[in-house]
Amino acid sequence: MGKPPKPVIQWKIAAFGKLSGLEVHHMLRLREEIFVVEQNCAYHEIDGKDPECYHVIGFTEKGEVIATARIAPIGVIYKEISIGRVTVNKDFREFGIGRELMIRAMNFSRDELKAASIKIAAQEYLEKFYKALGFITISASYLWDGILHVDMRITY
Repeated sequence: MGKPPKPVIQWKIAAFGKLSGLEVHHMLRLREEIFVVEQNCAYHEIDGKDPECYHVIGFTEKGEVIATARIAPIGVIYKEISIGRVTVNKDFREFGIGRELMIRAMNFSRDELKAASIKIAAQEYLEKFYKALGFITISASYLWDGILHVDMRITY
């Protein structure tokens, strides 16, 4: 039949304390579904840093959380702002939602948090995706929780 149309996404960016309990539940469930189950990687997904971060959440018209990213202020993870836990539900990955999610997180970091730079720990297979957004690789590949990563940075 062909590909379904791109879903209409409603976006929310908020500090952890401004999210509802249900939003937090759905966000953490999606992250666990992707990073722990889909990638078959047993690690501590809930690492204690979420309460210090801002979160970008994408919802369908039906209220289903299908995309999330975490923005960590300076000093929470790195000595600069970072974006991580970037995830899109596997049923929605062919619509450019990951790119839209990252652009929203990057713009919020630059405009609202006054980021001079953003550092990410990218899974190596996504390096090309992040380069297309302007990130530059700043490290050799390294193994993190059994998955190859590279550190990347964008400077404004």
